[in-house]
Amino acid sequence: MRAAVIGATGFVGRALVPVLARRGEVVAVSRAGAAADVPGVRTRAADVTQSLRGVLDGVDVAYHLVHSLGARGFVDLDRRAAENVAAEAERAGVAQIVYLGGLGDDQADLSDHLRSRMETAAVLGSGAVPVTTLRAAVIVGRGSAAFETIVALVDRLPVMIAPRWLSTPTQPIALEDVIHYLDGVAGRREALGQGFDVGGPEILTYGDMIKRIARIRGRRPLILEVPVLTPRLSSYWLHLVTPVRATVTRPLIEGLRNPTVAHDDRIRRLLPSSLTRFSDAARRALDEDAAHPALERRRRLEEAS
Repeated sequence: MRAAVIGATGFVGRALVPVLARRGEVVAVSRAGAAADVPGVRTRAADVTQSLRGVLDGVDVAYHLVHSLGARGFVDLDRRAAENVAAEAERAGVAQIVYLGGLGDDQADLSDHLRSRMETAAVLGSGAVPVTTLRAAVIVGRGSAAFETIVALVDRLPVMIAPRWLSTPTQPIALEDVIHYLDGVAGRREALGQGFDVGGPEILTYGDMIKRIARIRGRRPLILEVPVLTPRLSSYWLHLVTPVRATVTRPLIEGLRNPTVAHDDRIRRLLPSSLTRFSDAARRALDEDAAHPALERRRRLEEAS
């Protein structure tokens, strides 16, 4: 199997590329075409919002992991990217597109971020190439904007203002479990043209996740509920106290008003595995700081800033 990972230098792409490389050749696609130090992986530079011409030639499975969250007009950029992927995959004779989208019911008040994730899946599916969509909520791992925001809140604030969205239910999933599913659906006939909800073994609130990370960190933050803090004000507040930019946190926070819980478990029957509990996944991600001194130094600088 020859796979292309569009968004290979992103949070999920970096973890997926070496796993796919065990099965065959991988084309790692990113805007800069950064070199990948993995045998069997070759890199290509391409801006998916502009053109992918020739990038998918000879590819069996194309993974679409790109999104423009944080950019001005991200909804339009993501739509254009999906149109380019669908068109080029069809021209190149790709057998399957695998897309990692977001959990969330199709509601009238769905946030722009979550609605854009749904639109991307629809645009990809409008082409001739079968699409497999995996829908996830918070992915637990270093590099995840949502997870990094929660960790920064715990590390920086002994007293937290708790907006109403902290009680919204979600179903976080460990990065390694997402990678297991992304890898497993490639080339699976039963997955062609299908959409799957993927979540971890627990349904939690964002407040629950904050408290669990606080216990891991040995902290006991005081959480004060303030129901009048709107998503927009929350994004500015998070920009002040976390390293995540307001342009990223605002659409994320607006999405927190919508429950993001898996409604079907078909993926667990298709690809059985033992799912990682949130605290174990968080502890493993946080242990990466200790294993990589540069990450630990960066975290301490962020805490001191």
